[in-house]
Amino acid sequence: MAGTRSTWLPNRVPEQYLIIGAVVISTFFIGFGGGVIFPILPNLGDVIGISPFVVGIILSANRFSRLFANAPAGALTDRIGTRTPMVIGMAIQAGATAGYVVAMVAPFPEGWFFSARVLWGIGSALVFATAYTIAADVSDSSSRGASMGLIRGGVLFGFPSGVVVGGVVSELAGNITAFILATAFAILATVISYILIPETHVDDRTRTSVKPWDVDTSKVAVTVGLVNFAVLFVYIGALFASLVLFLDVRELSVFGLGPQGSSGIFMAVTVIAAGLFMFVGGHVSDRSESRVPVLVTCLVVLCVGFVLLASANSLSTLTFACLLIGAGQGGVSGPLMALLADLTPSDEIGRAVGTNNVLGDVGGGLGPVITLPIIDVVGFWPVYLACAAIPAIAAILLLGGVFQEQRSGVPS
Repeated sequence: MAGTRSTWLPNRVPEQYLIIGAVVISTFFIGFGGGVIFPILPNLGDVIGISPFVVGIILSANRFSRLFANAPAGALTDRIGTRTPMVIGMAIQAGATAGYVVAMVAPFPEGWFFSARVLWGIGSALVFATAYTIAADVSDSSSRGASMGLIRGGVLFGFPSGVVVGGVVSELAGNITAFILATAFAILATVISYILIPETHVDDRTRTSVKPWDVDTSKVAVTVGLVNFAVLFVYIGALFASLVLFLDVRELSVFGLGPQGSSGIFMAVTVIAAGLFMFVGGHVSDRSESRVPVLVTCLVVLCVGFVLLASANSLSTLTFACLLIGAGQGGVSGPLMALLADLTPSDEIGRAVGTNNVLGDVGGGLGPVITLPIIDVVGFWPVYLACAAIPAIAAILLLGGVFQEQRSGVPS
């Protein structure tokens, strides 16, 4: 195999944890910029005259730009290495966050906000592709699952932290101050990545091996990507998109909050559970003979969570359902990326991660488009039961794809 993954192991374990820690901290801080805009932007219509339709376009612009940038970002990582795309991706996201500040004072603010969100998507594609590739490069099968879980956790917790900071700071000190704070954290993330993250992926002999527009169509990459599609379709695309409506219809609330505030609490429950089980699932898979049983178990937990959600008429049942859904989603994330790294040649990891991110973004993007209109027609429980079936199908697909590739359903 090409690449330099083996040079980091096993005699450079302290450097491994330093690099993983730097990636986690960087992705956490950069996530502030992605989250800080959400509690602020929907309320800017009265201030600067942005219509609700334009707000929706702006909020989704980063997802669409990242969708097109994921595969080239992964291929570019295989071509030139991880360090340069990582630092450039961080810098692009820092510049995009600064664009929010400019948008508040410049003419044609909607154009500035839209451009900033497009740039954010491009930068995040570079960061996601390189972060997982770095984790694959500096770890082996005994630590790769935990490393992937930690990095995914950094990405996951950065966004809701940004949502909280954006809401509190904008309330106390104003929108511009919140955007400036987010920009400062994004710049800090860029500096950390520049100082602490070395090149881990390729040497000079492999820098021209892959064209930037290549995608990985191997069975392993496509199988893992489709599982990621299924998980994000039901988690981000269905649960997060419909939970506020579900609470309103079922008349469920916590702490006297309305549907919006209560949905934020329950989303936080799923995020905390997901963050915990990202590391736990990865760690357990590292200690197991195969990652596949852990993945299948977590997909089953995700199924059970949606079955309970479909019938939830009390806060206790809803809380338990959200805990299971978060645990299932999080438990899949670390081992799934580790399995992809286990079964992919080191000089093709970037493209494989890019393929995985493309399919995941498609799932998260299609979820609201498909589920919300159907919920409007047939109600919640048929849709949530269908969402329960999707992870089960993904588990069967995972077993079949891995077996075809490795001639074993539970490869070590």
